[in-house]
Amino acid sequence: MTQKTSTICFKQVQSLSNLARVCTLSWAIAGSLACTFTLPLTAHAQVMSQESPNLPAKPATSFSSGLVHDWMYLNLQLIQQTPGFSPPMAARALGYLGLTLYESVVPGLLGYQSLAGQLNELSSLPGVQPDEPLHWPTVANAAMATMTRMLFNNASPDNKARIATLERGMPLKYTADFDPGTVTADITNRSETFGKLMGMAVWTWARTDGGFSPTGGLRRDQANYVPPSGEGKWTATSPQFAPALLPYWGNNRPMVLRAGSDCPAPPPPSYSEAVDSVFYKDALEVLKIHNAATQEHRQFALYWADDPGKTPTPAGHWAYLTNDLLKTRKADLGTAAIVFARLNMAMSDAFIAAWHTKYTENVTRPVSYVQLVIDSNWVPNLLDTPPFPDYPSGHSVQSSSAARILGQEFGVNTAFVDNTHNDRGWGPRTFKSFKAAADEAALSRLYAGIHYRFAVEGGKPQGQCVADKVLGLKFKR
Repeated sequence: MTQKTSTICFKQVQSLSNLARVCTLSWAIAGSLACTFTLPLTAHAQVMSQESPNLPAKPATSFSSGLVHDWMYLNLQLIQQTPGFSPPMAARALGYLGLTLYESVVPGLLGYQSLAGQLNELSSLPGVQPDEPLHWPTVANAAMATMTRMLFNNASPDNKARIATLERGMPLKYTADFDPGTVTADITNRSETFGKLMGMAVWTWARTDGGFSPTGGLRRDQANYVPPSGEGKWTATSPQFAPALLPYWGNNRPMVLRAGSDCPAPPPPSYSEAVDSVFYKDALEVLKIHNAATQEHRQFALYWADDPGKTPTPAGHWAYLTNDLLKTRKADLGTAAIVFARLNMAMSDAFIAAWHTKYTENVTRPVSYVQLVIDSNWVPNLLDTPPFPDYPSGHSVQSSSAARILGQEFGVNTAFVDNTHNDRGWGPRTFKSFKAAADEAALSRLYAGIHYRFAVEGGKPQGQCVADKVLGLKFKR
């Protein structure tokens, strides 16, 4: 197929902060057709209000969340199967997907407003014409397809084809939501265009956050990192002695937090090799628990490991169970968009906060301390120690933030079924609450022999702080 280029200018497009005056965005459609949209961002551009206009006959809450479930499920598979999606990278991708979904349908949510102006360096986003009705499932489908292509530009050809197939097939699968008898071709075209514009606008903002890698995989500055030396400082660990993973991730621009330091973890205990010190006692506890690990402890450690390349990563685990919960409850499109915006942005910022603390404190890992001070022959045999500093536990920070958000959305005492690892023979599992699941996820790192208890406990308030910042956003007008 020959390459085609089209230029579309919309008077309702608002100026985006920190962008060039003319922003050209490209994405691949169906793996072959390249389209370029040029958005004029001059001071003379006519702008529309971000507040919800007069709603069309059917608001976003009148449609099912089926398309959300399918897009999230595909993205979780892409995270697992696409090179470069370490846990922080995966959480970042989910964060932008959640925001894109919300912003694409918020004009159709009565009483809700865009988050532009509340998020870091995002002053405005494309608006809609009040006299031109949109079809929200079509908008959301186009927006999610656009953002998915942008995030996974290094996906395999087969997976890129899956993105195109899912986008095309959505109207056929959810006929009640995409009723051709009530949605005209004009509305469909206008809705697809707006969805693509929203996806591109959010992506343009995403490219400036410090975490963007045009080819996927590791960012170039990682190779230049030299960890600080000194007593109690982190060093590469056996058996792989891999270099530090994403050492500058904590300097990225968060979505909601002002900076990675906005939600600090409590200080870790001072490094000490004295047998009566907190540091020594917690290291000894790691050694004892690991050496006497029960079958239950081992199961917990493996269940929550969520290794990249094998699973959708820790953030993907929580997105998976949330996706299931929304489907079970037959949530509408608007509700699913709100939940995923809050959850995914919290998890994305949680990793930035955790990584900022990790590479500020640079605490040595248990395997290094135990081998130096207690038992030179000890090696954790359940999981390899990840290649980054110990404090705080990223699982603890991210899981605590997710649990706080979901408790707010569904109720703190909500029991749920987790099917994330059914395909591995490890589920389903039932939890009495989101906090119970988060506590188990955090403690699993102690059972695995890769985190001290103080790292597990220290991450919890940090994650809860991140969640509270997200919950403080004004979604409603």
